[in-house]
Amino acid sequence: MQRSRPDAVVDLHAHSDHSDGTEPPGVVVEQARAAGLDVVALTDHDVVTGWAEADEAGRRAGVSVVPGIEVSCSWRGISVHLLAYLPDPQDAALGAELEASRQSRDTRLQVMIERLRADGYPVSEDEVRRVAGDAGALGRPHVADVLVREGVVATRDEAFVRILSSTGPYYVTHAAPDPVVATGLVVAAGGAAVIAHPFAGSRGRVVDDTVVADMADAGMVGIEVDHRDHGPQEREHAATLADRLGLLRTGSSDYHGRGKQNRLGEHTTAPSVLDRILAAGTGTPLLGAPL
Repeated sequence: MQRSRPDAVVDLHAHSDHSDGTEPPGVVVEQARAAGLDVVALTDHDVVTGWAEADEAGRRAGVSVVPGIEVSCSWRGISVHLLAYLPDPQDAALGAELEASRQSRDTRLQVMIERLRADGYPVSEDEVRRVAGDAGALGRPHVADVLVREGVVATRDEAFVRILSSTGPYYVTHAAPDPVVATGLVVAAGGAAVIAHPFAGSRGRVVDDTVVADMADAGMVGIEVDHRDHGPQEREHAATLADRLGLLRTGSSDYHGRGKQNRLGEHTTAPSVLDRILAAGTGTPLLGAPL
């Protein structure tokens, strides 16, 4: 197995316009190089469609690309995000779960738009799909982009705070697997599973430690500790829990291009941790340039 250079700069969470980022996968990789990264993970929500373009861009730019998915999960109505690194994209069971989530997102989108239009917001499904472009997983960020385009709000962040909050009248849930079940599916598909920003209370309710422990029992290997949405107390909590459960600590940007303020490389993962993730993820090879 390839091993990372000890000075490699590694960001294990980034999105392209194949989900809710604003840039094509190749541009994300080019931006990663411009930001001084040696390794970047492409982790679009519930899709793998950006991997091939990211692979080609990584080879050109000299950036190693960790192929990943951010699997949208739910536990008792609480959103949980599971980063799946290096899973087999042809795995039938994982693929079926992701397809079910994508189909549910489409139904959810229609209901959300109906509610917004009933209250006079200038949003249509056609416009949301035009704004989303190549995105395979449609969601609130694309609705927010239409609200920005129509001048209702200035930014995505404002749209989420004022209109699209998970506690607001326009929020609609969608089908998503239990995080413990999803962890098992990722592991069975040869992936390395890491829970993303588990204690980001600014996003809404968060799961308790027992859920994280159950995910670890199902084969999860790490916790995303260093993240913009974790304050000092949340980072300490996540790090302590990771150590208690024998899990890896990761850090990353959760980059979305213009969709969020997060900047590539603002939080990073130790190369030694990346090596252990690569050892655990056997479903598909590393993409882009060699380590």
